[in-house]
This record gives sequence, C-alpha cells and structure tokens, in this order.
Amino acid sequence: MEISSFIDLFLHLDKYLADLVIHYGSWVYGILTIIVFCETGLVITPFLPGDSLLFAIGALCAVGSLNPFIIAPLLFIAAISGDNLNYWFGRTIGSKAFSNPDSKIFKQSYLQKTQSFYTNYGSKTIVIARFVPIVRTFAPFVAGLGKMNYRVFLSFSVGGALLWIILLISAGYFFGQIEFVKKNFSVVVLAIIAISILPAIFETFKTRKY
Repeated sequence: MEISSFIDLFLHLDKYLADLVIHYGSWVYGILTIIVFCETGLVITPFLPGDSLLFAIGALCAVGSLNPFIIAPLLFIAAISGDNLNYWFGRTIGSKAFSNPDSKIFKQSYLQKTQSFYTNYGSKTIVIARFVPIVRTFAPFVAGLGKMNYRVFLSFSVGGALLWIILLISAGYFFGQIEFVKKNFSVVVLAIIAISILPAIFETFKTRKY
C-alpha cells in the first residue's frame, strides 16, 4: 500500500470500516480501540475520525459485522484511558509543550479554543467537548494544565465518554441502515462532522463578539 493510500485510509477510516472488517476480522476491534485512544489521548492526533467513526461502528453493529457488547466497552475504556493520559500530560509537561507560539503540532489556536470552552462551561467542558472535534482532544490536556481536581475530572470524563459512546453508536445502529444513509454515507459523515463543529463555531463567534 502506498503511503498516500495508507494516510487516506487512516484519516477516513469511517468510510472504509466495512472493508477493514472483511479483511481483518477480529483485529478490527483492536484497531478501533487504539484509534479512539489516540484521538482522545494524544494532542498530536486531533485529526483522527471520532464522531463519524462511532456512527459507522454502530451501523456495522446493526448488521452483525461488529458485536456492540464487545466494541462499546472497549471504546469506553479507550476513551477514559486516553483522557487520563492526556490529563497527566497536561499536568506535567503542558506549559512546556505550548511554549512555542509557532509550533505546528501544539497549536496555540487549539489551546485558546479549548480554554474559551472552559471559561463558559467550567468542568462540564469535559462532557461537552466529547462532541466537539479537536476540543475533545485538548480538553483533558487543558484540564491537567489548569490543575483541575483529578476526581472532578475523572467523574466528568467517565460521564462524557459514556454518553459519547452510547449516543453515537446507537445513532449509527438505528439510522445507519436507512436506505438514504447507506446510499449517501459520505454525505452523512460530512453532516455529522459539520454538526459536531457547530459548538466550536458558536463559541468562536461568541468570543469575538465580546
């Protein structure tokens, strides 16, 4: 496989998930677990698919290609573990990681966007951020950076992960097999992504307004 093809597969895994299940079988459970862990646990991978991937997983659960009673707990554990890793990264090396304003990896704009969420929603940001791409990746990091009480962080992290996994996999399970959705899956994926980033867009305009 060429590098460009591999990158396309990795970034658009939600679109190729059915093919991966056919070719790799049970290994897909491990692959998906690692991806969700990285998307939530590493600030250098906010580009990985999240919401749309969970929707696609739900759609495949509906037709028996994936077992929801296996994949859902695995992804829940991955999300919590990723959050915790990210939190402790932020708590221990957070200030150093974002010390360079010109960094292409640790972008100041991502950090500022997440901080604006904390300003408006406080600790609830951990839950809300689950449904907002990029902010989802940086919220635990900023919580650690700001020395949020760990027990408070963990309780919101568990609640947010539970809602995120259940709601999006359920949405894919119940709506993923609708004929329109099946024929226009790429459009549906784009719509999910667009809806996911609406809170971030709203916060951006709200911040600029005031």
